[in-house]
Parts: sequence; structure tokens; C-alpha cells
Amino acid sequence: MTSGTENSSDVATMVVVRSGRLFATNDPWDPFQLIDPDGNPLEAVRAFFADLQASGRSPATLRSYGMDLLRWFRFLWSLEVPWERAARAEARDFSRWMQLATKPVRPHWRHPGELAETPALAPANRYAPSVRAHSETVLRGFYDFTEKRARDRS
Repeated sequence: MTSGTENSSDVATMVVVRSGRLFATNDPWDPFQLIDPDGNPLEAVRAFFADLQASGRSPATLRSYGMDLLRWFRFLWSLEVPWERAARAEARDFSRWMQLATKPVRPHWRHPGELAETPALAPANRYAPSVRAHSETVLRGFYDFTEKRARDRS
């Protein structure tokens, strides 16, 4: 898939790689790290989390924000677009993808050996509007933070 795809079916059928991860460190000063596919923590996300923590955000909030960022980074890694170069076209396609794509099937934490069987088009198998709105808010906050940080450094 190329950047800025206009075809909805391309976005809906896009396979997003399940690489990278959100890692719980058990360190109260750095509770979560977003790890790239090569196993390296993303410094911009670490700085964002530190800023959130300094603002009084809880570790649960950092985890929630981290999951949204992980979904975004996986989308970009699938497109082979560096996060620093992502533009409105990628943001638009990500928003469309979250509306059209089915959520990945994962084992439930209470029943790790079982996969939930739901019909592919069931509403529970799609990203809820509240999840999409939260994700957009997190991404706007992340990019606002990184832009401000870059200006402060120059």
C-alpha cells in the first residue's frame, strides 16, 4: 500500500504488522516503553511518557496512550513510513482503517488458551467510536509534544 491511498477497500484489507510492543518495565520512573520491531525503545515516546508522568498522569494512562501509539506505529511500519514523516494522508488512512478493519483476534487474558470466536463483521469486532476518538486525541498530543520539543531544541 502506498501513502495516501484513495481506495477504501485497500485500507480495509490492509494487513497491519504485529511487530513492536508496549513493554512494562516495572520502573516507576519509566513504567512503559514502546519498542520498535528491532527491539529498541522509541525515544520520542519515552520523552512523551515522561512529560505525561510529570503532568500527573497515572501509569494506567501511560499504558492506554501507549496502546494507541503502538497501533499507530504498527500502521506506519506496515506502510514503511517513518513516524516523523507521517502526514495528513497517513492520518486519514489510519482513521479510515480503524473504521473499516476488524480488530485482531487475541486470547482473552482470563482464558489465555482460547480465542474469542465472533463473526468477522460483528460490531464487537470493530474499533468503537470512543476508541477511535481516544486514539486521535493521543496522536494529536504526541505530535504536538514532539513538534514543541523540536522547536525548543532549535
